[in-house]
Amino acid sequence: MICLRDPMAIAPQPILLGIGGYFLITLFDGKHSLPELREAYSRQFGKVLAAGKIEELIAALDQAGYLDSPNFAARRAAILDQFNASSERPAIHAGLCYEGDARKLREELAAFFDPPQGPGRSPRNRNHAAPAGLIAPHIDPRRGGPAYAHAYYELMGCEPPELFIILGTSHYGAGPELFTATMKNYVTPLGVVETDRDFVARLAKRYTGGDLFADELLHRNEHSIEFQALFLSWALGTRGYKVVPILVSSFHEMVAAGRMPADDPRVGSFIEAMRAELAAQSRPACIIAGVDFAHVGRKFGDDRAADDEFVKWVEREDRDLIGNIVRGDPEGFFHAIDKDKDRRRICGLSPMYTQLELLRGRRGRLLKYDVAMEPPTQSAVTFASLLIE
Repeated sequence: MICLRDPMAIAPQPILLGIGGYFLITLFDGKHSLPELREAYSRQFGKVLAAGKIEELIAALDQAGYLDSPNFAARRAAILDQFNASSERPAIHAGLCYEGDARKLREELAAFFDPPQGPGRSPRNRNHAAPAGLIAPHIDPRRGGPAYAHAYYELMGCEPPELFIILGTSHYGAGPELFTATMKNYVTPLGVVETDRDFVARLAKRYTGGDLFADELLHRNEHSIEFQALFLSWALGTRGYKVVPILVSSFHEMVAAGRMPADDPRVGSFIEAMRAELAAQSRPACIIAGVDFAHVGRKFGDDRAADDEFVKWVEREDRDLIGNIVRGDPEGFFHAIDKDKDRRRICGLSPMYTQLELLRGRRGRLLKYDVAMEPPTQSAVTFASLLIE
């Protein structure tokens, strides 16, 4: 069986297809007539498809929300209207990826800070300088909790910034827009993290490379910013600061072309607009990138398992890449990925590159590096936390 799932949840439930149904939908491209589909099925499987079966498949897919059709457009419009009607973005993953109950959540998050994997619950020293930037994972907190803890520990014991620019990986953005903002506050079980709507509005006005709100619905189900809001609310509470949530979509087309992202007008314009808006601020700010690193093994398309030998190679390459972050070198960072056309599938390429451009030349420090092995799928994900001073 083949399972189809819509990560945007416009189609609310996953569906299972047999191999025959799956073969047919690979030909649902607007170019094949029903007789041509029946003929292709016969050639592939050596038998005649019963009358009406393709029509039944089409109707079932449409009813479930998996066809680009008037039914799908109506579903999407209703969801968008509901999303737009609220000033808050709910904690979609509460109770799934982390505890939904506030008391249990505090205990769960606090445990991630405990040694030997975590940095501890109390700051080592007081009144240290606040970070200019943080790199934190976006992997499930229950797999990457200590790495999150090492990043957000750096906000404890200092005079925290009053503004956090959160650059999250956009896993589902597929349109021409590369940067997607929202003015909605991010809800967590520990309270509401307030978005600086005035800052977002000014940024959108300065930005000439696209429409920062064209794909705002992407924020609805995306976890990469939600998890940062969660740890911010634990480390700092929900008062005394505001956030600017920005999802950053794939720069893969730049990797494929070997072109520096800042040379793309969409990226260059965003960096210019954000620099100008930050320069106009009197408040101390911190730029957070919610990112993971390599995604390797059979689950992600490699023809070999993510065994110990493969993962050791991945870690060496990751640490070379991290060296460019430590040096504050966005060009070196991009070239390190471009050299093998992103063979390791660096999930946070786009937010990290953008962060490095905004904090160009600032030194970084690796806080924790880790690997989440997934033996059932013979795969692995790497992630890290870093401080940018």
